[in-house]
Amino acid sequence: MWACVLEVNGWRRRRRDAPLVGYQQLCRELSASGPGTFAELDTTGARSVLRRFSDAWFAAAKRRKAGDASARFPRRRRGLVPVRWYHGTFTLDGRRVRIPTARGGAPLWVRLAREVPYPAEQVRSITLLCEGGRLFLDVTAEVPVAVYPPGEGPDPARVAGVDLGIIHPYAVAGPAGEGLLVSGRAIRAEHRMHLADTKARRRAVARRAPKPGQKGSRRWRKYRRRARLVEGRHRRRVRQAQHEAARLVVSWAVGQRVGVLHVGDPRGVLEIPAGRRHNLRLRQWQIGRLLQVLTDKATLAGITVRLVDERGTSSICPACGRRVPKPRGRTLSCPHCAFSGHRDLVAAASIATRVPGGGSTTPTAVVLPEVVEHRRAGRHLPGAGRSQRDPRRPPRAARGSVGPRRPAPPTGGESLAQRARIHNTHRKPGER
Repeated sequence: MWACVLEVNGWRRRRRDAPLVGYQQLCRELSASGPGTFAELDTTGARSVLRRFSDAWFAAAKRRKAGDASARFPRRRRGLVPVRWYHGTFTLDGRRVRIPTARGGAPLWVRLAREVPYPAEQVRSITLLCEGGRLFLDVTAEVPVAVYPPGEGPDPARVAGVDLGIIHPYAVAGPAGEGLLVSGRAIRAEHRMHLADTKARRRAVARRAPKPGQKGSRRWRKYRRRARLVEGRHRRRVRQAQHEAARLVVSWAVGQRVGVLHVGDPRGVLEIPAGRRHNLRLRQWQIGRLLQVLTDKATLAGITVRLVDERGTSSICPACGRRVPKPRGRTLSCPHCAFSGHRDLVAAASIATRVPGGGSTTPTAVVLPEVVEHRRAGRHLPGAGRSQRDPRRPPRAARGSVGPRRPAPPTGGESLAQRARIHNTHRKPGER
């Protein structure tokens, strides 16, 4: 159906007619085509494809109108397109889902690998999609907000600041001198080693690659299928690690009775060209997904998320207000007033004092964390329990080092320190 819409618009473009891009226009064309035009695809599923095409076209038009010349309209054929059905058009029966088909056709029953984790009355829509050569069923459900006993729920008067980063996806500074650092080194290592593995595979099969215009062999098709499976597994691993990191932040905020999270919005750095390597790091950072995952989980827990300006929070001393040169490590040291502290926690503490929608000024005093809890995201990643720095590197002894070997990590834990509460070593503002 996606290809049919592209063909119709191609004909109209050659006749110099206006393209059919509006959702209502496309639905009228679908009704005029008659039943059975798209085999067993029913009207609801066909309209979901039309909705996806219309949204993609208008999103590209909006970007081009804003001056983005790299935005492209949807003109590429796609073999498989996600199809969505809304509440009332499908039937959920345990591990089976009944999907409607066109009139006169037998209904489609899809068997699931596991049961849907939501009651059937809460499910609002399902989407059938293919990713990495595997068939998935994406479920959208209406989940109620958590309810707490009196006096134990989040307090709107307690505000915490959240600083987003690559080494630490979330650094949180609470209102009572408590802090949380979520390590994302395992996620960064997954990106790096996956890139190295991909380059090695491409070098190995470079001679077997078909020439331009030449049809690929069976061996090449098997290699491409294997590459898609590996890419899909990599994306699922990273996505699960991001959910784990956000869950750690929300659980910590619920334990501290934090009612409002001020999150620094660093999406402005995406518009600054910083070279090929750094642009790749920013793309792998996935700032928008981190914000969306944290907002969804915090909303379900009854916590409000507000985006604030985070400019200067990692480079301005909270004690004297002067700009500090960027440190090589994670410790921010001010050469003017001898203040020192963890740069991510200093940024989170400054973000907690800023007003949503305001500028980069800090109206109130900064309360720095004194007790910091360290957690680690990505315990499911390959080798995440063997090392603290790069979990997919070979052991230290295998690299020829004569240093002592690390002790064996505990089984079943997500961190070498289950509940590490480490006192921060920063000096108080103004203290020399």
